[in-house]
Amino acid sequence: MNKKELVDSMAEAADISRAAAEKALNSALMGITEALAKGDKVTLVGFGTFSAVNRAARQTKNPRTGEPIEIPAKISAKFKAGSKLAEAVNVVAS
Repeated sequence: MNKKELVDSMAEAADISRAAAEKALNSALMGITEALAKGDKVTLVGFGTFSAVNRAARQTKNPRTGEPIEIPAKISAKFKAGSKLAEAVNVVAS
């Protein structure tokens, strides 16, 4: 499912226009992004938790040349599925 399909699904389920559904989705995504940028967690009970995690700098080797390269530290987004989402996915997968 891509963003357009999600917007269509939201519009149909909520009986609203596609424009309103897209505006709502964009607002939710912007809110999550802003919270993560501040270092906050976003918890949607039953669905999951978004958080920002620090990844330390590390050294690795270039697979082609074998020479060492430095990978800089960065902050990454992380998602941990909630229990209801995990159950729903496992039921579908079975």
